[in-house]
Amino acid sequence: MKPYAFGVDIGGTSIKIGLAKTSGWLFETRKIGTPIDLSAESFLLNISEVIKQRIHARGLHPDDFEGIGVGVPGPVDEKGVVHGCANLGWGEVDVKGIMERALGIPVQVGNDANVAALGEMWQGGGKGYANLVMVTLGTGVGGGVIINRHIVCGQYGSAGEIGHLHVSDDETEPCGCSNYGCLEQYASATGIVRTAARLLDAHPEANSILRQGTPLDAKLVCDSAREGDELALSVVEAAMDQLGKALAMISCVIDPEVYVIGGGVSLASDVLMPPLQRAYKRYAFPSSRDTAFKKATLGNQAGIIGAIKLTMPDAKENKEKIK
Repeated sequence: MKPYAFGVDIGGTSIKIGLAKTSGWLFETRKIGTPIDLSAESFLLNISEVIKQRIHARGLHPDDFEGIGVGVPGPVDEKGVVHGCANLGWGEVDVKGIMERALGIPVQVGNDANVAALGEMWQGGGKGYANLVMVTLGTGVGGGVIINRHIVCGQYGSAGEIGHLHVSDDETEPCGCSNYGCLEQYASATGIVRTAARLLDAHPEANSILRQGTPLDAKLVCDSAREGDELALSVVEAAMDQLGKALAMISCVIDPEVYVIGGGVSLASDVLMPPLQRAYKRYAFPSSRDTAFKKATLGNQAGIIGAIKLTMPDAKENKEKIK
């Protein structure tokens, strides 16, 4: 195996680029703003130029690199083609082909949540486990599935889209995906705020810290729940009940060893984990009730580290054995 690899984590507001030894030592990271006014090809060529500059600055050569791993916020097929990135305004884009032609280095591409899950399995909260599901609680709810240490991306690149599991028949507002009653509408930061606003409106008599919050946000809800605010506790219980129900359903299909919980909302894991685990045990199939729950530990570097792992021979050879 060659000594170096790059990991690229493409997000809606920033792009993180990491240079690492293939042993796993990440020794340089760069963060650049996500350009919103470029075509997909120009966007990727810009990233390629940054990588070329770093190779030159370090006195290295393309032949020194095992590869470049790229995580993108959209479904990716086995050929490294992305089939739409709503946050970037992309349609179908051959990420692998564009970057390989620009750099002369092998490129591996994966969905960003799946790649982050791979990172957590390799170096983070899922270290030591071969079968895991990562759950990211942020503006939305994302997921990544790892079976036998390899990403499951599915036939159309949509495996792990757990935020769009249907958990409620009573929802009257559409999710961003245009369906109704998706998990993301309840367990994300946005969903937690929405539930809190609904409860505040439904219970005008309730004396809650949340009425003092301007603006109302998920951190305030979690902080208020930690202080014992009854309405905030009800919001957290409702959100984690839906998440626990969804994860119990996932266990009936995947039966992972561990759920790794990450994303910005997970910073309040002391508040969220107990009701989540209670709900999970309530809904889970009996033989799956003791599934472990761990907090993600890599933070914003999970995507970079997972992308680096994506370049390695075991990942390259096996990433599509399980679809």
